[in-house]
Amino acid sequence: MTGAPEQRRPSDVRAYALNAASVALLTELKIWGSLPADAFCPVYDMVVCGDAAVGQPAGRLSFSAWQQGLRELAVIVDAAELEAQLAVALRFSPHVHDVADNTPAALTALCEGRESSARTALGVGFEPRPYGHRALAARLVSDRPHQGTARQWFQPGGEVLALLPFERPAAGASYGLVWSCDEARAQQLQAMPAAEFEQELNAVTAGAAGELSLGSERSSWPLALARADAVSGPGWVLLGDAAHIVHPLAGQGLNLGLGDVAALSRVLAGRESWRPLGDERLLRRYARERLAPTLAMGELTDALQRLFAHASPAAQGLRNRGLDALNQLAPVKRWLTQRALGL
Repeated sequence: MTGAPEQRRPSDVRAYALNAASVALLTELKIWGSLPADAFCPVYDMVVCGDAAVGQPAGRLSFSAWQQGLRELAVIVDAAELEAQLAVALRFSPHVHDVADNTPAALTALCEGRESSARTALGVGFEPRPYGHRALAARLVSDRPHQGTARQWFQPGGEVLALLPFERPAAGASYGLVWSCDEARAQQLQAMPAAEFEQELNAVTAGAAGELSLGSERSSWPLALARADAVSGPGWVLLGDAAHIVHPLAGQGLNLGLGDVAALSRVLAGRESWRPLGDERLLRRYARERLAPTLAMGELTDALQRLFAHASPAAQGLRNRGLDALNQLAPVKRWLTQRALGL
């Protein structure tokens, strides 16, 4: 395996939204139970707000775990803590080795992230289509409890602000922020003095999550859509961001990567006894299984981003009315929730 994750920032303020399938996989691998109690937080409700014009009501879409008979809609986990536990688990996996130690491998899993040099060395095409946007992340503290509610605001120009309930730095009253906006605005937001940034943040959220203040430094990264030309070959496979990257507005990036891991595990476990791990035909089974879900998620998030980036008043009215209409369709909301949970 070549899998050192992309170099972690000195202070990693990212948070991942994990679905039920991802949590089940991490539990099976005995990683989930090793996380500190304050490194994750369940999401019981989610509220999505549209971007109606001034003086017009914004569309609203809400999801409730209780109404759908679920324990939770998702779980928010600290990125740095999860990566640390994954690194520990690898050290205790006798059949998995980092290629840095020059151990011969029957199968090489390339998990280096979007900038994978090993993928490039194999000649696999990977041409990101930049959105011209950046995702800005930070930890926030509110003056009132989050109650396990995630919130998301779509803003004009394709801007998306998401608040993910969290337990750090203040238990029960923290959020992980993911604010996607164009390059110029992202740089402006990152460079603002804390007080000015908080004022801008609270103007968008309008008190829905309480009065918010910064609880960490801010970091950001560029957003793009990409898929590798091939995700398997003789003796190798691509997984996670080395294979595909999507817009973060649906919070499904890591879930796709863990879905890759689960699929590859099933394919390898079900192989014929005479077939080696690196058999090209065997690994094509993995590629076929992952084609539809990764392609569908990439197209869905791309379509949503472009829909909300469209500046015309007609498109703005249509998408806000669409959110309201969807909010009344319980069977469709249930179907969407099941897909998001990976069930």
